[in-house]
Amino acid sequence: MQNLSSAVLVALGSALVVFGGYHALFVAPQLRRLTKALDAHDALLGSGGAKATDRFITIETTSADLAKRSAELERRLRLVETALAKKIPHIGFVRYNAFEHTGSDLSFALALLTQSGDGVVISSIWSREETRTYGKAVTGFNSAQDASNEERAAIAKARAAAQ
Repeated sequence: MQNLSSAVLVALGSALVVFGGYHALFVAPQLRRLTKALDAHDALLGSGGAKATDRFITIETTSADLAKRSAELERRLRLVETALAKKIPHIGFVRYNAFEHTGSDLSFALALLTQSGDGVVISSIWSREETRTYGKAVTGFNSAQDASNEERAAIAKARAAAQ
């Protein structure tokens, strides 16, 4: 039994010597070359002392932060676009003379419309005796009630501003 133990110890010792020799002759030079290559890589990238793995971590963190900011900006842009669609950015204005021989173009039609063409057209008809004002709903760039030529012209001008 003692011979067996001695033989096992001798075999383990021999394996350790062979493994050490293999490491010294083959593995260690490869590790030195790899270390030199990584150091050259770091020097070329101007890392300022940071290792490549640290830069990769920084890049991943920055990328994740940018993705979060992008998603937040997209959400905010959708809110702004929704709010803007309900605003009245399109205006059409037409002045005209409602009655012959009564003076200047003191009558008017004013269209106030959203991006989708919803809103109102307001008309004011001036005469020497009185002034009358009318309002008509507009949906999809079309008046809900019969519109005069001037009101249609004001709606057309507002529509042209929408494009």
